[in-house]
Amino acid sequence: MSTETLRLAAAQISSGSDPTENLRTIEAEAARAAEAGARLVAFPEASMACFGTDLPAVAEPLDGAFATGVRECAARLGVTLVVGMFEPADDGRVHNTLLATGGGVEASYRKIHLFDAFGSRESDLVAPGSDLVTIDVDGVSVGLATCYDLRFADQFTALGRAGAQVVVVPASWGDGPGKEGQWDLLTRSRAMDAQAFLLACDQAWRPAEGTDPLGVGRSCLVDPLGVVRDRLDQAAGLLLGDADPQVVADVRVRVPIL
Repeated sequence: MSTETLRLAAAQISSGSDPTENLRTIEAEAARAAEAGARLVAFPEASMACFGTDLPAVAEPLDGAFATGVRECAARLGVTLVVGMFEPADDGRVHNTLLATGGGVEASYRKIHLFDAFGSRESDLVAPGSDLVTIDVDGVSVGLATCYDLRFADQFTALGRAGAQVVVVPASWGDGPGKEGQWDLLTRSRAMDAQAFLLACDQAWRPAEGTDPLGVGRSCLVDPLGVVRDRLDQAAGLLLGDADPQVVADVRVRVPIL
């Protein structure tokens, strides 16, 4: 594993219902992040199309037009992109998928824990995944998780035990009473459970549409001891920060919980 610091970016965007338009936004924000030196750029859950869209109608396989566009963007910029999209599932539902591509990486993670809470029923439209996923970015091990996964500590402990030094968590965190505070608490807690840097990239805030989770913003970079290194507000923006693998190694020696 690398001991070199990894430059990270979280592109806090607000995706709409048109994958083509969203892809243009992804390309522009990825270019901004790459110009600032980022080697890994995370985008929110549902970057392909926001919740509230007809997801089965827009879902595409990993070799479809949207994923191909993301892949070409990553190759052009020479960076690794992590982007939320939807794939068709065998049972007529879709998978809520993170595509990780570029910089020698080609992988996908299907969201395991589905948002059947606070009046939402993600499982009506989305089929769950089952496998934990880690990728290697410039020699740094990076785990992947999505939004509601944040409420399940064991997933992050497992990623830490699998060697993840960074965990990237794209999200479309639904607004509501207390939800910002829960997001802040859970992102800090899960960083400590994994004993890893945690980069959480949420959709920028926008008014709620029914029970569809659309985002509260507040994307953040948290270190392995739960210290918030940087945080955005609710508006669209770009967060940049560094993850030092030596900090991870030191914490795991000093606090040997894994």
